[in-house]
Amino acid sequence: MSLEELKGKLEALEKQALAELEQAAQEGIENLRVKYLGKKGELTSILRGLSNIDAAVRPLIGKLSNEIKTRLEEKINHKQNELKEKSEQAALSNITVDLTLPGTSMAMGSMHPITQVMEEICAIFTRLNFAVVQGPEIETDYYNFEALNFPPEHPARDMQDTFFIEDKVLLRTHTSPVQVRVFEKQKPPVKIVVPGKVYRHDADVTHSPMFHQVEGFMVDENITFADLKGVLTLFIKEMFGEQLSARFRPDFFPFTEPSAEVAMSCFACKGAGCRICKNSGWIEIMGAGMIDPAVFKHVKYDPEKYSGFAFGMGVERIAMLKYGIDNIGLFYENDLRFLKQF
Repeated sequence: MSLEELKGKLEALEKQALAELEQAAQEGIENLRVKYLGKKGELTSILRGLSNIDAAVRPLIGKLSNEIKTRLEEKINHKQNELKEKSEQAALSNITVDLTLPGTSMAMGSMHPITQVMEEICAIFTRLNFAVVQGPEIETDYYNFEALNFPPEHPARDMQDTFFIEDKVLLRTHTSPVQVRVFEKQKPPVKIVVPGKVYRHDADVTHSPMFHQVEGFMVDENITFADLKGVLTLFIKEMFGEQLSARFRPDFFPFTEPSAEVAMSCFACKGAGCRICKNSGWIEIMGAGMIDPAVFKHVKYDPEKYSGFAFGMGVERIAMLKYGIDNIGLFYENDLRFLKQF
């Protein structure tokens, strides 16, 4: 076949394709593309047959074929977009909704109240130059009990209601194990707060099997109970109000000696006595005390040189007091009516 015959055949093919394209509906565009430009399409067949024509003619026919292929692709894409736009406009014209009206706004999420309170607690102590540290929730008996002066037969172990995973491995019952882990790696001075989840086999309106604690401790030379009282009194005033005062009464914890129950004056009745404070005028919020020298011996701190205090509080309890919540379960039920209040 001569050059002129091949050119004529290609130009006729392009003319035929454009004529069919002009009459094609939207659903037929893709069929048209396959017919002429697909792997078995008519133009593709011509290009595959170039090896059978005269070598002198082949470059000219190849160039013309590619130009026609490019033009057809552009025309097909333009036609497809044009028909698609017309279809969308026709669909919109049949909609009776006023599209200029404002849409329904999506509710924005926010931090959970427990997270908010935990961050507020940590922020107060970081302003006092305490560092925030976290530790593992799955602990060994050594870190959770033994290194904190809970011997194997110590009766205080019965108070913990521990979830054991296997022998000597458990879900931590308090955040205090992090205290020992920090002491092993860092020499005094040490000022740390430890927020995190803890686990105990206990559940009612004021207790949950999983809850949150913030542990804090400070160790250096010449740390006294007066330092403990000053730090925790400041915390109470920052968290609940400048007008409140703190009370420290003797208590018992295996890893502190002396130990204290820390209470604040009732924010509701100002000490007169009410339902919230059980008519005592005081609300217990945490336990604290001077770190027992027996704990220091496990981490090779010299108890003759260093002293320190530790404290621990339940975040849920702080949140319940701060916001007047009477059921701890509300924090975990994911009720939006409750969560939106925060």
